[in-house]
Amino acid sequence: MNFENKQYKDTVFRMLFNDKEHLLELYNAINGTNYDNPDDLTITTLEGNTFLNMKNDISFIIDFELNLFEHQSTQCPNIPLRDLYYVAATFMKITSLRKTYRSTKVSIPTPRFFVFYNGDTKMEDKVIYRLSDLFEHKVEKPSIELEVTAINVNEGHNKELMEMCETLKNYSIFVSKVRKYIKEATVGMDLSDNSSFPLDIDSEMKKKTISDAVKKTIDECIAENILKEFFMKYKDMVVDISYMEYTAEGHMQEIADENFEIGYDKAKKEDEAIIAEKDATIADKDSAIADKDASIASMQDLIQKYKEKYGEI
Repeated sequence: MNFENKQYKDTVFRMLFNDKEHLLELYNAINGTNYDNPDDLTITTLEGNTFLNMKNDISFIIDFELNLFEHQSTQCPNIPLRDLYYVAATFMKITSLRKTYRSTKVSIPTPRFFVFYNGDTKMEDKVIYRLSDLFEHKVEKPSIELEVTAINVNEGHNKELMEMCETLKNYSIFVSKVRKYIKEATVGMDLSDNSSFPLDIDSEMKKKTISDAVKKTIDECIAENILKEFFMKYKDMVVDISYMEYTAEGHMQEIADENFEIGYDKAKKEDEAIIAEKDATIADKDSAIADKDASIASMQDLIQKYKEKYGEI
């Protein structure tokens, strides 16, 4: 596998599982199968070289199944919509559009969707994201559905799966070690609630902290025979990629936190506006009722005066 010619940022996860042997190992672990020929896999990953310019992490066909594997370090409920784009682009790539206009049925591989999550935010071993969860108007039986299984691949999660896929287990150990050494390097620093780094840390110091943590982790992994061949071959690239990956992870968390704060402030202002409008409406109704009561009282007084002057009519 030639990683040097990639045209966009990779991740360590993607580098590992772009290797067909590792990918087949992961597929077998998820499905309880025992395929042993990596050439049974047909890679269909979108590399941005179609007119749609789409890129996904890993996708492949095996045994008439189209598997779409994504990796992410932040929880994202929108992944079913992204996968919808990816699977549509993939089907257009492997199936002629002209065939869909014929009277004969077109056979397509069965799509399956997985996300491998290794972020800092706590998540259960497995979570199901559904496209229908994003629908503005909920219906009992949606005409289209797409389910994505999110698998937590942090160390200590999905132990059975980890034991069945040594590459995935070793990857989770690598990630855990890197975070451990980053945390040790930032002890005593003023951290925000959801950040691995102080808000005022400069980029050079952040880069050195991450790079040192990754280098130390790689040296340990090589000594402990954890992805030894992979790290010996791609050490420098993994260091560079890890810096970009962890920087992006922190940036995404900051965006998520900022969006939460903005969303909270917006919701608070909207609630205050609604309450103020409701209070104004109630005040108007109270005023109208008071005016009505005053009118009735005035009318009753007038009627009483007529009775006293003219008697009962």
